[in-house]
Amino acid sequence: MSDTTALPAQYEVHPATKVVRGPKRASYDRKLVHGIIDDALICHVGTIVNGRPSMIPTAHWRVGERIYIHGASKNRILGAIANGEEACLCITHLDGLVMARSAFHHSANYRSVVIYGKGEIVTDPEGKMEHSRLFVEKLSKGRWDQIRHPNEQELKATMFLGFDLNEVSAKVRTGDPVDDEEDYGLPVWAGVLPCANVWGDPVDDSRLDPALRR
Repeated sequence: MSDTTALPAQYEVHPATKVVRGPKRASYDRKLVHGIIDDALICHVGTIVNGRPSMIPTAHWRVGERIYIHGASKNRILGAIANGEEACLCITHLDGLVMARSAFHHSANYRSVVIYGKGEIVTDPEGKMEHSRLFVEKLSKGRWDQIRHPNEQELKATMFLGFDLNEVSAKVRTGDPVDDEEDYGLPVWAGVLPCANVWGDPVDDSRLDPALRR
C-alpha cells in the first residue's frame, strides 16, 4: 500500500459521513478505516441507474487513499458510475451477536465503513494489469506468479474503477449488551456469541492434474 504516514490521523467529517445515530460508535480514524477495508474481501456498491437505486456486491482492494473495484465493462452499475453517477460503498464485518436480557437491546458487534464518491476509470493497459495483480494478490499472496495473466481481450472486457477515500466514516460496536438497569436481575443468559470467518481445507478442482492434488 502507498505511504499515508504524512496525512492527518483523522478523515475530515463531511455532511454525508457524519454519523448521527449512535455517534459514540463513529470513528474517522484513518488507520482504523484502512484496517476495516483491508480485512474485508467484499464490499457493496450502490448508485443510481436509469433513475432507480441499484447495488452489487463485489471484491475490492485498497492502494493508499483509494479503494478499487472491477467488473465487466458492460456492467450497468459500473457503467453508470463511469458516466459520473456518485456511488456509495459499504463494508461490514460481523464480529458477534449481542444477546441481551430484553428483545429491544439485542444487537451485534461489528466494524463497518461507508464511502461516498465518484469513480475514476483505469484506462491504460499497464494500470489494468497492475490492478489485476493487486486483486489476485489480495485473494492469495504469491498466486500472481503461479497463474496465467490476463490477455489483451480480457483486459478490454474488464472495467477498473478507483474511488478516493475522502468522504468516509467508520462505525464500530464492541463489548457487552447494554440492558435497562431493572432487567439485569432477569434469569436470562446474556452475553456475546463471537463470529469469525474461518477458511476450510482446500477442495481440488475435479479436472486438476493429479500431480497437483493436495
